[in-house]
Amino acid sequence: MRVLEIASEAVPFAKTGGLADVAGSLPEALAGLGCDVSLVVPAYAEALSKGLPIEPAGIEFDVPVGTGSRRARILRCRREGRRADVYLVANDDLFDRPSLYGGASDYPDNAERFIFFSRAALELACRLGGPWDILHCHDWQAGLVPAYRRLLYGSHPALADARTVMTIHNMAYQGLFWHWDMLLTGIDWSHFTWREMEFHGQLSLLKTGLVFADSITTVSPTYAREIQEAPGGCGLEGLLASRRGSLTGIVNGIDTNLWNPATDPHLPRPFGEADVGAGKYAARAALAARLGHAAPDSRPLVAFVGRLVEQKGIALILAAIGKLAGTGRAHFMILGSGGHEEEDALRQAAAAFPGTVDLVIGFDEGLAHLVQAAADITLVPSRFEPCGLTQLYAQRYGSIPVVRATGGLVDTVVDATPEAIRAGSATGFVFRGFDAAGLEHALGRALTAHDDESLWNMLAGNAMRQDWSWEASGREYVRLFERTRAAT
Repeated sequence: MRVLEIASEAVPFAKTGGLADVAGSLPEALAGLGCDVSLVVPAYAEALSKGLPIEPAGIEFDVPVGTGSRRARILRCRREGRRADVYLVANDDLFDRPSLYGGASDYPDNAERFIFFSRAALELACRLGGPWDILHCHDWQAGLVPAYRRLLYGSHPALADARTVMTIHNMAYQGLFWHWDMLLTGIDWSHFTWREMEFHGQLSLLKTGLVFADSITTVSPTYAREIQEAPGGCGLEGLLASRRGSLTGIVNGIDTNLWNPATDPHLPRPFGEADVGAGKYAARAALAARLGHAAPDSRPLVAFVGRLVEQKGIALILAAIGKLAGTGRAHFMILGSGGHEEEDALRQAAAAFPGTVDLVIGFDEGLAHLVQAAADITLVPSRFEPCGLTQLYAQRYGSIPVVRATGGLVDTVVDATPEAIRAGSATGFVFRGFDAAGLEHALGRALTAHDDESLWNMLAGNAMRQDWSWEASGREYVRLFERTRAAT
């Protein structure tokens, strides 16, 4: 099966969020399962500055944009040991910029940038031989690809039999633009209707992809259900409900080579399930030294690693700190960056409880690994979470997640109820309502369980044995691709 992955970011080339992790790992998983896979991403300044083995592919062409055209230069990256081909679409006017999508505000020409990218990806596909079986499009930045394939490229020999799969990573980002940007697409105005490309008077690139794609996926089964109703669908719930027969939820995987406590170079003492206690103590000692403490704290370490924004439940975490910090039951470690209000509130909490609350504003990949290895408990109390990776990393490192029952969190964490404990399937603690009381109760359950050494060891072992590899997720994508081809 020949698959073209089309994404606006992918590790190690450029990243702003989880989309990049998926687009960077899924192609290799698919290639390992026998697919002939290529990945197309923009040639951002960030991608070209990393010293990767990127070179000209000897392919250039003009891409129609509105009444004119833009030149696309194709670069190629071949990394040792990697099976998927990677192509980068270069145009300095559009992609040689300090950030991917904009700084404090979005770039005003983002519509043109990703209209160009989507059409350039198809023009490239036509020049790489054929036929293609699947065009896998990620988020709004590639939302025009299904429409282009059906309306403009359906007769091209390389694409005539290709089927499109549209993956939603987060419904909150829909690629909404001025209606006159429709002129840039080259698609007839007759398609700018509420049934296809128009959304409340604007051009919606995500909606376009959802309408024209042969199949739709999102990043967890529960999120697939949530987005078919308000508020999860962000105004597109009706469309998604009407396409429920074509909508599938597939949980993201993680890079189990990069996130492996047995081989992690960021840890002072790599560990596995058999020596998790010794490994965690060594990690905790290293973390304490890095934070300027004389010795590691004997209290359970409760960690949060992620964006410091309202969606991630920072207000709930602050409330839990306020209730528990003075009791001596836990030590808190927060690592991340985000909104000014959230950062300031956490700084105040750290100042109010020195020695009990550690805070590092910013992001450090090595420190993130060390925190997950050192932690006993990882908090993921999100308001919504399409999939979430933090709870998957935590389980891999034997840190027990405390999560809210939403999206991929409820799909990947088995609540430690008495029944689940007896069945040997429990991997964490789950609460329902997005409120401080819910998190405090779940965290209290976790801290009580931590007092029972045999129970805690069982939970850690269960968590560490879960298979969150991309190979497992890749098999589900292959089955979906096969169904999509067979259905049309």
